[in-house]
Amino acid sequence: MHFIALAIFAIIPSSIAIADTHAVIFTYHHVGVSKHPPTNVTLEEFDTHLAFLNDAGYTIRPLTEIVTHIQSRQPLPPYTVAITFDDAYRSVYESAYPRLRSYSWPFTVFVNTDPVDKNLPAYITWQQMREMQQYGATFANHSASHEHLVGPNANETHSQWRARVTADINRAQQRLAEELGHAPLLFAYPYGEYSTELANLVEALGYVGLGQQSGAIGPFSDFRALPRFPVGGNYAAIGNFRIKAASLPMPVERVTPWDPVRKSSTPPRLEVQLTPNAEKENLACFVSGQGQVNVVWVSNSPPTFTTEAMAPLPLGRSRYNCTARAKQSGRYYWFSHPWLRQP
Repeated sequence: MHFIALAIFAIIPSSIAIADTHAVIFTYHHVGVSKHPPTNVTLEEFDTHLAFLNDAGYTIRPLTEIVTHIQSRQPLPPYTVAITFDDAYRSVYESAYPRLRSYSWPFTVFVNTDPVDKNLPAYITWQQMREMQQYGATFANHSASHEHLVGPNANETHSQWRARVTADINRAQQRLAEELGHAPLLFAYPYGEYSTELANLVEALGYVGLGQQSGAIGPFSDFRALPRFPVGGNYAAIGNFRIKAASLPMPVERVTPWDPVRKSSTPPRLEVQLTPNAEKENLACFVSGQGQVNVVWVSNSPPTFTTEAMAPLPLGRSRYNCTARAKQSGRYYWFSHPWLRQP
């Protein structure tokens, strides 16, 4: 996905003010590991990100605290950020942790536990996790296997799929609790991929789900699949990072279709309903690899628009992104919907 332009659009929901409950979650994978360029940030880039957050006065809070505050609509500081890492790679301990510790900042690592139990050298160890835990780190569930979980395999029934996924998630949660004493009920989808059925299963198991689609989180967010801004590769530049750090959650009440999984290459038509008092002016939407696409307002009360890609979706992951300028200078509302086209 190319970085998207940002259009002027005033969204002023009556019940939610800019100073109320919202936050931005960033997710990293590798730090200073050049052989994985798409999911890596250089040490210089990571240092620049942390220095910006510090110098600009951002509040770094544990993800668990942020989620609890938003669920209960308790206020957070207006520039609040959570820092997360997926996969528990060794560079989190060797490179990210010392830097975050120097700022006394909390962070969350989503662990796929099987590679850790196998002592694979690319991953952090349980002992390293226990050390980091003493200095503000939280470790949460990223499944045990890190397999694609969105639906049944070719030779698998629906009930077998549910049993496999449930066992996978439970195994990871058990290992985290056994080694670290406890683990929050947070689940980051492997590869950021989810379906409605998987998201509902994760919710039924008691977890808050987290994806890798872009956007800030707030009271209108769907806690089956909270957005996070992925940071790595072409999306690690400080200019993009600054804009994302200051972003606000677009007040979305309903998305149709919500399920990201597509079996056809036909471009899906996405309908988005905003809160009743949202003002609609010059909303801009963009599609991964295709640039800006049309927006059609289909209702004024409540404000509802549709958008769709101009060309077929490619196999794999892609996104629709919609952005809008807030009245507060330098801040943008941001909404992203992921797609997963399967063969």
